[in-house]
Amino acid sequence: MIRCVVAEDEHILRKGLILTTDWKSLGCEIIGEAENGEEALNLIRRLHPDLILSLIHISEPTRQAE
Repeated sequence: MIRCVVAEDEHILRKGLILTTDWKSLGCEIIGEAENGEEALNLIRRLHPDLILSLIHISEPTRQAE
């Protein structure tokens, strides 16, 4: 089974991709999803996926002023 992470900052697109594709029939399993680049990197480092589905550019999380 190919272990996949989906990284997409648009919630509806990310969920749509995950829920409307028959991943199992493709030999894939979604093991994680991220809404920004920082989350994606953390997941990739922790889960070591075989495949990453991502935009070319993912926004950074909005940080609160200190």
